[in-house]
Amino acid sequence: MLARAQNYEYHLDCMDAEKLQKLLEQVSSGRLSVEEASKSLRNLPFSDLGYARVDHHRELRQGMPEVVFGESKSPTQLIGIARALLNRGQDILMTRVDEDKALAVCVELPQLRHAPLARVLSYRARPPSPRLPVPIALITAGTSDQPVAEEAAETLAAAGIEVERIYDVGVAGIHRLFEAMPRIERAPVAICIAGMEGALPSVLGGLVRCPVIAVPTSVGYGTALSGMTALFGMLTSCASGVTVVNIDNGFGAAMAVVRLASQLKNEGA
Repeated sequence: MLARAQNYEYHLDCMDAEKLQKLLEQVSSGRLSVEEASKSLRNLPFSDLGYARVDHHRELRQGMPEVVFGESKSPTQLIGIARALLNRGQDILMTRVDEDKALAVCVELPQLRHAPLARVLSYRARPPSPRLPVPIALITAGTSDQPVAEEAAETLAAAGIEVERIYDVGVAGIHRLFEAMPRIERAPVAICIAGMEGALPSVLGGLVRCPVIAVPTSVGYGTALSGMTALFGMLTSCASGVTVVNIDNGFGAAMAVVRLASQLKNEGA
């Protein structure tokens, strides 16, 4: 019995719904005592590192482990957080990690994968469960919007959602969007990313019935105002029901899709 309890303690340092159900089934069948189950859960729900409290319950609550925002953290802090997650068998996703920080982290933790265009570090402890039967459409107005799109793509991949990339189809050459419409129309959700005046989500929103999540980017000259013009244009879109996230927030757009997909999966179960 003690050996079984120690085994559960190891595997339940991070928690998801499947592991919790298995633990409760063991208690219900009498194969594991309440005391042993309690011991298995003692390191939950977080690890206190002093500078960070790493959440090990996030996946149980929201369906995806905690994602680490790396922009204002030092390499030492990122390494410490990553180790806390690795020690508990959790997936890792770190966003806004620049090249120098990523290099420092990967020297210490070479199992992490660096996606330089997306500025993301990631690690998969186990393959993610598919959430949607077909890929979503990931669309950019221009090539300069790709870093934001790739941040979204990395986040979606960590959640088990495939993407079909449709890049550089902005309104300066709208015929490029029309050529891609058959692929977009098959998608259950579209993330549409644009800078400058931010017109592409309005155009797309008038052509498709699936949810459109718009992401303004800071791409553009003078009065683009570092993305504010695109943001205002998307917020005042005449295409009804277009959802808008913050400037350059590819991660936020992806997480909106993750929440939608999780709900659809639960309703279909």
